[in-house]
Amino acid sequence: MAILKPFKGLRPPAMIAQKLASRPYDVLNSAEARKEADGNQYSLLHIIKPEIDLPVSTDIHSQPVYDKANENFEIFIKNGWLIPDDQDYLYIYAQTMYGKTQYGIVGCAGVSDYLNGIIKKHELTRKDKEEDRMKHVRITNANMEPVFFTYPAVTEIDEIVAIFVKDNPPEYDFKADDGVGHHFWVIKDREINKKIVGLFEKVPYTYVADGHHRTAAAALVGNERKLNNPQHSGFEEYNFFLAVHFPDNQLSIIDYNRVVKDLNGLSKETFLKRLDVVFTIEEKGSGIYKPVSLHNFGLYLEGTWYSLTAREGTFNDSDPIGVLDVTILSQLVLADILGITDLRTSDRIDFVGGIRGLGELKKRVDSGEMKAAFALYPVSMKQLIDIADSGNIMPPKTTWFEPKLRSGLVVHMLD
Repeated sequence: MAILKPFKGLRPPAMIAQKLASRPYDVLNSAEARKEADGNQYSLLHIIKPEIDLPVSTDIHSQPVYDKANENFEIFIKNGWLIPDDQDYLYIYAQTMYGKTQYGIVGCAGVSDYLNGIIKKHELTRKDKEEDRMKHVRITNANMEPVFFTYPAVTEIDEIVAIFVKDNPPEYDFKADDGVGHHFWVIKDREINKKIVGLFEKVPYTYVADGHHRTAAAALVGNERKLNNPQHSGFEEYNFFLAVHFPDNQLSIIDYNRVVKDLNGLSKETFLKRLDVVFTIEEKGSGIYKPVSLHNFGLYLEGTWYSLTAREGTFNDSDPIGVLDVTILSQLVLADILGITDLRTSDRIDFVGGIRGLGELKKRVDSGEMKAAFALYPVSMKQLIDIADSGNIMPPKTTWFEPKLRSGLVVHMLD
């Protein structure tokens, strides 16, 4: 059974919540973060991207950057921009995008659940990125940003949440610059907290939707604390880390597309002829073509869009990895035809989140920066869960969740 634990969160006063809340650290580079936080002393980016307060030439993985994170965190607390709640609570964090609202339970996940496989993942993590976030957790003694989890929906939890948000005004309620609405409630009723925790014990597994490196870092630091504490009891706050848990029936994954710099020395005609062996190809003209089903792809090449449909026998729908369109594209096109075998290290390929729209693919090819673009049909929640349950790992850059969580609405201290 999965752990869900109330905690004593640090939260901003309502009047500055919108200014303090920021996008996650890994969706902006340093220059973008400097621009976004410019003129806003409250932005959590001063803590999660602290290099913005240091010279531009500063190595973002150097010790002064982590020291600055801790210094800024202490300033936020001293100034009353982050204030501790008086008791342990669960919270509700809802997001509205394109008229649809998803409701998550904010509570601590268990370090032991991560180490024991109760929290399942579908992506590989890189040690350097893990260590970066581990240093940040160690020096701030906090989980500054929540990770994005999903779980098999529990009807009774959904009903409790629906009634609570109908009967209680949100603590924070604002629309961010990107048009996404953010709504946040504190569940102060002890019985409701207890009821949700009890119902969550029915959940066999939870799944990392977004934030694999933050999850790993939080769990590994918690385990470090355990190993270094001779009086470890299992109840210390470092045994838990900050997560927002969304029921799987409320989430959707959007497409994650690819652009390539060259055709591996092939002419357009030869490339299309090679594709014709494994795909049924239809020319679609200059209008953007969006894939309509699983195993259907869009190709943009030299001003023309094409529909590519994988031929029977080129994929395995009974294999949780083989069924994925990213697997089909990676094996049949990127590796076999274009010679791109390592998606993590090749400089001949780039990835474009579907939130940018397929027009972004056209733009990057038309500019001459890229030679061709591939639009993919989005992965389903069922595919993600099947892969995690089977112990498999998705290829790089397979899932893109929107909307992204805002960081800073609540922070979890490790003691």
